[in-house]
Amino acid sequence: MVDVECALEIPALLGESPVWSMEEQVLYWTDIPGQTFNRFDPATGKNEVREMPEMLGSFALREGGGFVGGMRSGFAFLDFDSGQVDFFDRVLADQPDIRLNDGRCDRRGRFFCGGMDMPREQHRGDLYRLDPDRRVTVIDRGVQIANGLAWSPDDSLMYFADSRAKEGPVVWVYDYDIETGTASNKRDFIRPEAGIPDGCAVDADGFYWSCHPRTSSIVRYSPSGKVDGVLELPVRDATMCAFGGPDLDTLYITTARQMMTDEELAAQPLAGSLLVCKPGVKGLPEPKFAG
Repeated sequence: MVDVECALEIPALLGESPVWSMEEQVLYWTDIPGQTFNRFDPATGKNEVREMPEMLGSFALREGGGFVGGMRSGFAFLDFDSGQVDFFDRVLADQPDIRLNDGRCDRRGRFFCGGMDMPREQHRGDLYRLDPDRRVTVIDRGVQIANGLAWSPDDSLMYFADSRAKEGPVVWVYDYDIETGTASNKRDFIRPEAGIPDGCAVDADGFYWSCHPRTSSIVRYSPSGKVDGVLELPVRDATMCAFGGPDLDTLYITTARQMMTDEELAAQPLAGSLLVCKPGVKGLPEPKFAG
């Protein structure tokens, strides 16, 4: 049994997008509705906070320093130390009910980021690919809540989820061409029996760790989509996980407290906090944006 502990007790509304920096040995993460960008140092327990001008759905480290982010209205470069945000493509500027949500880089430095319909009523979100030259390409359409982006260790597969797809919560898998950034042959990978698929991580063995809000758990799936194990949590809603630590053998887990009743919050005082455990497997270094 894996012991899950609290790394940082904090009342984040919707903690998301944990990204481990190998160079700094710190974890970056965002509270989306709280509009904050955070840097947590596990060595000191200190969490630094930067206020954002709008919601920051996800981000990735840049090879040249700083970050690329998927903000509510579009793509921007971020500098954590100064708090500076430089927008360069507001792809959703004219669609105030849609924002960018889950995002991650492939191993050629392309940033993929999907949209979310904030009223959660329609399927108007797209999956975008941001190339290093800042060109934006639509990869898929008709998404309500984009989540679960990841790649297999050999780069031959891409995973992508819609937490509220028309046909029900699903994680898809695509054949992926790492040389061109092209995804094809979309098909079902998993359809959770309980909860919904949210953020994820893929470990060094190619197993897919999917956070399932409403179930107090993270499920580890084999490359064939079979349940391999379940990580039980002290909170209802895990949102995303990331491997970190010097050896990438530590799993950090962001959580949420929004949409919980006062009674639920009283029973789950760690809701919104950053959790941590040693799952017994290692992760992979997080790719950086090449632009």
